[in-house]
Amino acid sequence: MNTLPPKRAAVLAFLHEEALRGHTPSLAEIAAQFGFSSRNAAQKHVQALAEAGLINLQPGQRRGIRVPGADRRAALLSLPVLGRVAAGVPIGADIGLDEQLLLDAGVFSLRPDYLLKVQGDSMIDDGILDGDLVGVHRSAEARDGQIVVARVEGELTIKRLERGPRQIRLLPRNPAHAPIVVPAGADFAIEGLYCGLVRRG
Repeated sequence: MNTLPPKRAAVLAFLHEEALRGHTPSLAEIAAQFGFSSRNAAQKHVQALAEAGLINLQPGQRRGIRVPGADRRAALLSLPVLGRVAAGVPIGADIGLDEQLLLDAGVFSLRPDYLLKVQGDSMIDDGILDGDLVGVHRSAEARDGQIVVARVEGELTIKRLERGPRQIRLLPRNPAHAPIVVPAGADFAIEGLYCGLVRRG
């Protein structure tokens, strides 16, 4: 896992996606893709990525950028970390870009759209621990039993969804925590599906 400035991470993800398609973009194409005013701006990002060992440059070649390990079995995702989600009592999500991470897509069961930092221990029996970064795939729909990020009265929580005949419950995976019963008429929405996590050492 590499932590990069958001724009640089986006450039690397673009280079990786293009490599998967068998195409090596020129500096002019990179500049056009990201709205840079000149090829020099693209060159700065490319050079920094090469110095970090994330790409290789072939001297003297117009399309001399090589992305190590770029094949169709693995892809890199550039994902924003957007605030916190409660694994416990719901908390207000301080949604805002904390950082951008470059991650292997193989870590996730679904392609995530963003990451949230877990706060609390209500999901420990599902292996989701305090401080983990959980991948969230945006979806307003979920099946009974899926782990979801839900918004209840304006606050976010991560729980297992239980759809009963008369009510919805959000179930923790820690016996020390009680289920959250969603009252009829409550401000409730499913924000997305849990699709894996990243644990930083």
